[in-house]
Amino acid sequence: MDKKNALRAGAVTAGTTLMMLMTSPALALTRDDGDDPGPGLTVGETLGLYVALPIVLFLVIAGLVMVLDKSDRQQKQA
Repeated sequence: MDKKNALRAGAVTAGTTLMMLMTSPALALTRDDGDDPGPGLTVGETLGLYVALPIVLFLVIAGLVMVLDKSDRQQKQA
């Protein structure tokens, strides 16, 4: 049963990846009328936006969850 599920998951992943790889370059090469791309991002802006910001958001959300956790924990007494 586990082999069957792993094979199915692999096939779905491979198929999805293949479809995305086949369609994305074709759509990116042509410019539309009225296309007005802005200036590119610098390396620092790119790292900040796509690396630092998600890590900071994760840490803030995790911190809020830990601080605001209201569940009653039972302490083990020795």
